[in-house]
Amino acid sequence: MKLLRHGPRGQEKPGLLDADGRVRDLSGHVDDIAGPVLSDAGLDRLRALDPASLPLVAEGRRLGPPVTGVGKVMAIGLNYADHAAETGGEVPPEPVLFMKATSAINGPNDPVVLPRGSVATDWEVELGVVIGAPAKYVTEERAMDHVAGYTIVNDVSERHYQIKRAGQWTKGKSCDTFCPLGPWLVTRDEVADPQALGLWLDVDGQRMQDGSTTTMVYGVAFLVSYLSQLMTLHPGDIIATGTPPGVGMGRRPRVYLTAGNVMRLSIDGLGEQCQTVTAAP
Repeated sequence: MKLLRHGPRGQEKPGLLDADGRVRDLSGHVDDIAGPVLSDAGLDRLRALDPASLPLVAEGRRLGPPVTGVGKVMAIGLNYADHAAETGGEVPPEPVLFMKATSAINGPNDPVVLPRGSVATDWEVELGVVIGAPAKYVTEERAMDHVAGYTIVNDVSERHYQIKRAGQWTKGKSCDTFCPLGPWLVTRDEVADPQALGLWLDVDGQRMQDGSTTTMVYGVAFLVSYLSQLMTLHPGDIIATGTPPGVGMGRRPRVYLTAGNVMRLSIDGLGEQCQTVTAAP
């Protein structure tokens, strides 16, 4: 299934994408795409529905983040060897962890707003893993049992805040609108191998990133297991698994986002996002 949330910001309703690519409303069956709905049992109940029996949603209606009730967004740094090289970093002996504030979560096509004083805002297309069942001390072999599905994350990053303003990366990762999610939550049964997905990102029609999850240093199952040794992962939590090369920071000369730029990004089978960059109010 491809689950989604539609409607104005803060008033989104649950929905799904039918076989013809039309949005169907689920609000008569679940309150939202969150919590127990993300469990295997909850997803099975939705699979049992006939999409044709669900109300159609008007075309062009805004899509919100495809999951709500997100407790934390855990992100993995330098998880593609070629990206680590382009930024001058080294592949770490264990995953590098940082967090993105949940207040940064944005719809897949909502504007990305440059924070005041931004001089180096960058793009990062990433595979997002959505947790469906609580995970604590799970083995790598059982890790996928705790995954509800996958989504696209644009890990927007203000590099000056991230690197030059002391402290941890979270400063540059958590500005409002810096975590576009969606358009859909694609359930794990529809993704045969999360380590074999192409992903790309364009800025103003120019291909900046063009990679594959095959080159991840630490794969999805490992990351779920690894994180579960450190903290409990709860339904709705998201893991942003890292980005392939082609970020603005890695280019010579460096290239960063300015107001008016348009980002388009996609991952095989997970849909496409499109964001216009705007200046801070």
